[in-house]
Amino acid sequence: MNETPQPDAEAAARAADSPLVRDFGLLIKSATRLEQRIDAALRRECGISHTMLEVLIRLCRGPAEEISQRLLADDLTLTSSGTTRLLDRMEEAGLVRRVPSPEDRRVALVEPTPEGRTTFLRAAAVHAEMVERFFVGPLSAGDYRRLTAALGEIDRALREAAD
Repeated sequence: MNETPQPDAEAAARAADSPLVRDFGLLIKSATRLEQRIDAALRRECGISHTMLEVLIRLCRGPAEEISQRLLADDLTLTSSGTTRLLDRMEEAGLVRRVPSPEDRRVALVEPTPEGRTTFLRAAAVHAEMVERFFVGPLSAGDYRRLTAALGEIDRALREAAD
């Protein structure tokens, strides 16, 4: 069936191959591939997922800070039930514990265990190695500075648009 392409098909093909679509696709593919590499290395070397590392980063960032399960869900952009399941797995693995809030018994606070902190330190080193190798290493120092500055501007624009 060798029919002549319809005008809508040609317009759709041009739109699908536009520089904006291509460039954004490259950003998403690169970020996804990097996240997959980091996740695989963390699972292999530390026995945790990249999402679990994100929880530990948040918990270890402010050691004296009390972090509620709800705040973690917001930070991780997970649903409440997704966060609950993730924290259940992390608690079973001995990485975190939930404690009742002294101010509100309905609120569960989450804190890392000593094992969680030890795992975090190992995982942070693996994460840093992967980021250095695949995010920083392929770029010149100037290109890296420009990329991170541009990503910061994009993030700022998105946060301001959400307000």
